Amino acid sequence: MALSEHEQRLLEEMERNLRQDPQFASKVSAVDSANKSSGKLVLGVLLTLAGIGLLIYAVMLQVAYFGVVAFVVMVIGLVIASSNFTLPQLPEIKVNNQGGNFFEDRWNQRFNGD
Repeated sequence: MALSEHEQRLLEEMERNLRQDPQFASKVSAVDSANKSSGKLVLGVLLTLAGIGLLIYAVMLQVAYFGVVAFVVMVIGLVIASSNFTLPQLPEIKVNNQGGNFFEDRWNQRFNGD
């Protein structure tokens, strides 16, 4: 489905604005793609599925230690698949070194009229 002329102009304008935004450019360049690998994700999903299959097979055989091994394989697969993702960096919180904390300050503002 082709875009209309108006939509194309809006898209081009948004692209220009994004290229000129230094804050956006710094955030995009800060993203580390070194540990993002589709191979790790696929391997993790396959190991998880194999672990689930082994767990079902262990229940059918009624062998406890085989079920434990299957569970470990499943957990390893989940760890490998989830290690493919990184959490975003949280902004640093400035600590007020005046002897109180945020909640005490809010309490004092609310009830003491500070």
